[in-house]
Amino acid sequence: MMDPKDPTIVPTRRVVVGGIGAGLVGASATLAGAGTAAAQTGQGSAAPPPQAAMQNPLEQYPKPPFPRQQQEWPGLAQKMELRPDHGEESYKGSGRLMGRKALITGGDSGIGRAAAIAFAREGADVAINYLPQEEPDAREVVELIRAAGRKAIALPGDIRDEAFCQKLVSDAVEGLGGLDILVNNAAKQASQPSILDISTEQFDATFKTNVYAMFWITKAALPHLPAGASIINTSSIQAYEPSENLLDYAQTKACIVAFTKSLAKQLAPKGIRVNSVAPGPIWTPLQPSGGQPPDAIVSFGASVPFGRPGQPAELGPTYVLLASQETSYVTGEVYGITGGNATP
Repeated sequence: MMDPKDPTIVPTRRVVVGGIGAGLVGASATLAGAGTAAAQTGQGSAAPPPQAAMQNPLEQYPKPPFPRQQQEWPGLAQKMELRPDHGEESYKGSGRLMGRKALITGGDSGIGRAAAIAFAREGADVAINYLPQEEPDAREVVELIRAAGRKAIALPGDIRDEAFCQKLVSDAVEGLGGLDILVNNAAKQASQPSILDISTEQFDATFKTNVYAMFWITKAALPHLPAGASIINTSSIQAYEPSENLLDYAQTKACIVAFTKSLAKQLAPKGIRVNSVAPGPIWTPLQPSGGQPPDAIVSFGASVPFGRPGQPAELGPTYVLLASQETSYVTGEVYGITGGNATP
């Protein structure tokens, strides 16, 4: 059980209780635990950690076909058949973000969870935002951050509300004692075969989650960000190669690219860097909870040159890189992580 009085956890709005028990046991049987680099070799000697061991990327993680599956929105990583690898077992830090303070939206699962784990193991304190329905996944992330010896702040709430976005930032700043990394990552994706099937309600929810919230949160965070701070926005290959069934989602991801490039120019004189990561197909709860038709999950990722979807763990290091001083001369860039589908 997590101790709510522990100083490394500062829940606000809602106290995060309970351990992750079976969740971590299940995590050991996830794709991370299935990696060949984690196996024992020779006379009981351990193989190099997955980050260090050279592997064929085509065979590093499972390929389609996958089990047909569907969840209620917004979905949970712990309910996926073939649980995603967020780096729980593999990511090893080296102090690259020591003392930094990060806020990550959508930090309970998927790409946001991978970034949260990596940031914490690199020495950062981390606040994560997520929907209340995602509490079971969020508890696991809080425990993983805590296990890295860093402060974890749980901030559940719906970023489609401007007032909550403002409170989210103020609570993160208060709990962390400042803010110098902002990751705008939370997203809504709902597959529809035709524009005629996209309701105004869905269109509005997609833009509120993916675009408006990014604007509101960044605007609220800016007065707290010092020179040297980093803003990282999650875009998508959908900004460049939109799928016919993701009409509204693809539009929002194109907005994020333009927002990133424009804001980078605006904030360069302040010494604040703004970049984006544009993933291809990534194995996260976004897909089986409405992001793809259930039948499409079976072959998800098969069409990219690597022939498989990416795992969140394969993106975490890029978020660390963009947050760190190693990319001090990089701003206004979009980093594609697509399994071989090139971005401009």
